[in-house]
Amino acid sequence: MSLLASAREGRPRAIPAPGGPVPSFEQLFSDHAPFVWRALRRLGVHGADAEDVCQEVFMIVHRRLASFEGRSSVQTWIYGICVRVAADYRKRAHLRRESTQAELPDQVAPEDQHGALEDRQARALLDACVQTLDDDKRAVFVLFELEELPMTEVAEAVGCPLQTAYARLYAARRVVEAALRRATAGRRMP
Repeated sequence: MSLLASAREGRPRAIPAPGGPVPSFEQLFSDHAPFVWRALRRLGVHGADAEDVCQEVFMIVHRRLASFEGRSSVQTWIYGICVRVAADYRKRAHLRRESTQAELPDQVAPEDQHGALEDRQARALLDACVQTLDDDKRAVFVLFELEELPMTEVAEAVGCPLQTAYARLYAARRVVEAALRRATAGRRMP
């Protein structure tokens, strides 16, 4: 079993308040690996590379932990690292002429197959729509709508004024809604 396999679905357990004590690296990894995994996937990191890129994020966290100043929450700080590492990943993938594609679904238990398939398809559709956003809008949308961070932390994580973050969220919602409408237009039953 991979290092992150058990952490992929959970949510962070402890998010210290800004200015509070910073947990150990081991505790940070344990608490935030699921968040980092989800954030990287939503920021365009292909599933086959997600574990390596997640480890890259935590290597940077480990190197810079002593310099964390506590002006934002640890989760916001880690997300900022995720944004930069994911952007570098996408640039490298572009240079290799690779594109991020949807993956084949994992095997599901037969009794839950229909519901699990619908959930997977809905997540894949949302992920595809989110991938159409530019980096600035994607970061705000993912943090606010999918990770449910407060907008003040979102603005801090992406390094923009609060009103700019709200404007990016509004624009991102419009793009995602339009993409979802286009994608589902042919699927609706009369």
